[in-house]
Amino acid sequence: MTAIKAVRKHLLKDMTFIEFRERLSEDPVILISLGSQEEQGPVAPMGDYMLTDVLAGKIAEKSGAIAAPIMPFGYADYFRTVPGGIQLRPETFSAILTDMIENFTDHGINKIAILNGHSGNYPLIDQVIRKIKREKGLLIPCLNMWRLIPAEMWKELHPEMGAKALGHGGDPLTSVYLHLFPELMRMDLLSKEDSKGEMLGLPTAGLAGVRFRDVEIALAVDVTDRCGNGIAGGDPAQSSAGKGEKIVSYLVEYCADFIRHFSDQNPKVSA
Repeated sequence: MTAIKAVRKHLLKDMTFIEFRERLSEDPVILISLGSQEEQGPVAPMGDYMLTDVLAGKIAEKSGAIAAPIMPFGYADYFRTVPGGIQLRPETFSAILTDMIENFTDHGINKIAILNGHSGNYPLIDQVIRKIKREKGLLIPCLNMWRLIPAEMWKELHPEMGAKALGHGGDPLTSVYLHLFPELMRMDLLSKEDSKGEMLGLPTAGLAGVRFRDVEIALAVDVTDRCGNGIAGGDPAQSSAGKGEKIVSYLVEYCADFIRHFSDQNPKVSA
């Protein structure tokens, strides 16, 4: 009987506990991925965590890291006014992320990196990784995925708009969706950015405040205060699968390079 050669796995969910235990001798980097279940405008599905999940697998395979199962729900309270989203309370999100990390550190696993696919998660991630640094002396880097795209690439992908193409309901997510999950897209529902709403007699500025004399004032803005169609920036009509392929290729290469660098470092803070 011919022995079947074991395939080198890069997703934790696919491993037996024996396979994972054997990999620990390599001192691997564990990737913890975070996303969100929220509206993404009229053309894209709400489960944006699917994109980060795919990217995490590609990054793990390319870098030799191990990707843990993604936490699909994030902190996105400004989307709570739209049905279909699942938003965690700040204390819930922080507790889950802490538990995820400590399930690895409790076993002496210290090389952990976070792949964050929802920018709104980061203020809470920052609190958690600072707390872990204080209490465990452990440095945990966080890569905010969609903020890693450089200005030069925005100019290449969107010569007329540049970085202004970045927006909720627009790119980069719409193009990445068209590349990774074209069968889920509803391009027949395509529309442009809705007119900006007003609060306190002032125009909203993104999802974080209003603008007064060209300066942003922080305010509790919900997406429905900002717009009616869920597009709060960018132009999804300019998105394409080709652009999405370039974005994915860049992010996988960049993140894999960082993870390989991180794997050679000591994440413990010097006493």
